[in-house]
Amino acid sequence: MSVRQVGKDEWTKDGRKWIFEGRFNGKKFKSKKYRTCREAEQAQTTYIKKLEEERLLEESGGIKRPETLGELMLDHMNYQRDNDEVKYTTLNNYEKKIKHFDSIKDIRLDELNINHIDSWKKRMNKKISPAGTPLATRTKNDLFKYLKSVLNYGTKKYDFNFFSMYNKMTNFKNANEVPKEMEFYTFEEFQQFISVEDDLKFKALFETLYYCGLRRGELRGLRWIDIDFNKKELSVKKNVVNVSGESGYWVLTTPKTRTSYRTIPMPDILVQDLKLLKEDSKKYYGFEDKWFVFGDISPIHPDVLRRRKNDNANKAGIKQIRIHDFRHSCASLLINNGANITLVARYLGHAKIDETLNTYSHFFKSTLDNIVNTINNINEQR
Repeated sequence: MSVRQVGKDEWTKDGRKWIFEGRFNGKKFKSKKYRTCREAEQAQTTYIKKLEEERLLEESGGIKRPETLGELMLDHMNYQRDNDEVKYTTLNNYEKKIKHFDSIKDIRLDELNINHIDSWKKRMNKKISPAGTPLATRTKNDLFKYLKSVLNYGTKKYDFNFFSMYNKMTNFKNANEVPKEMEFYTFEEFQQFISVEDDLKFKALFETLYYCGLRRGELRGLRWIDIDFNKKELSVKKNVVNVSGESGYWVLTTPKTRTSYRTIPMPDILVQDLKLLKEDSKKYYGFEDKWFVFGDISPIHPDVLRRRKNDNANKAGIKQIRIHDFRHSCASLLINNGANITLVARYLGHAKIDETLNTYSHFFKSTLDNIVNTINNINEQR
């Protein structure tokens, strides 16, 4: 296509004399007249872009090509939603992550560059979490990883070219950041915590968290059909998550990973309390084994769980920890009492032993000290 001035006899009364014309996809086109050459050039650029978008739309079977980063993120999430293998929790996390990109979501994808990314990173470095502290480096890099996956999706599906940015996109780093210390209850602290609990349901609930190391969603998804009192085992088969923005609405899903499906032996005290709890639950009209252990036809709400935990810690006069920290407490209990790392990984449902080692390496210090003491004792006896 080219821009040219028409003959004087074709000029309009208000001085329009510039046009653009040419062939596109085998079709001849001649534009209307414009006052200046610059106006005609700009109109030509817009027209070519429109024809290109129409061509891509036709090639994609009528699927509209995203224009902004925000549109690409939504397109990516919808694509993942159609994938049966993508868990609800993953989609829920996508919705939460998109909110962190409000400052650059309206940037056109054909204009997106490393300066926009660096500007976003500076905003993230200044952002404060709901707890009133700066976002952790791990959290920011998780968001950064998500951004990269969205850009990769755009490259594969819509042929966007982001390669010039990739080598310049470096992770967040903070050499001065003090690693957050993992919170957990020792066995003595847990005994203090559970001593103030006078409700059988909550006593069994916190014992299940502490002795079995379940994730919160796994605990909420536990049903009576998952308890084998003869073998003294419980099986993790389901996970419960609450729908974002919908108070009280929950979804029953599969566990976090393939290795999260597991069968866990129960200590006698937990078996005893669960038996009593089941007998008590049978008094309610309509009871059946498909009921949730900690609930009824519906699982216990996370807010109820959190409030009870906070109240017990206050009554017992011990530190506050998160519900997830009961899982860390279980790991500490197992490791510091000589449990094999492979068995600990299976007990917690980790996909790889590396995950267990990386998460709980500091717990193994006492175990390593015992090994050294054993060697010292052998040498002393010689």
